[in-house]
Amino acid sequence: MNQYIHLASEALWLIFLLSMPPLLASLFVGLIVSLLQALTQVQEQTLTFVPKIIATLLALMLSANWMLGRLIEFTNHAFDLMLRVGRGI
Repeated sequence: MNQYIHLASEALWLIFLLSMPPLLASLFVGLIVSLLQALTQVQEQTLTFVPKIIATLLALMLSANWMLGRLIEFTNHAFDLMLRVGRGI
């Protein structure tokens, strides 16, 4: 039972790690665009969406290989745990 709790904890930590690159990219681009809007006094709400989407997609493309590696590693670990529990080890 303790193994499953540890696996769930690892899953939550992995979700946190995998969500960080696109979220941080969107955060920094949103902050920069907001500062530019404040400096130029352009208060268009839709102006922030396109740069954020582009930054998020770019972050996903750049970190996709790392993300996939981490997901494969976690999946292999989860299946190994299931096999060990199923065999009674």
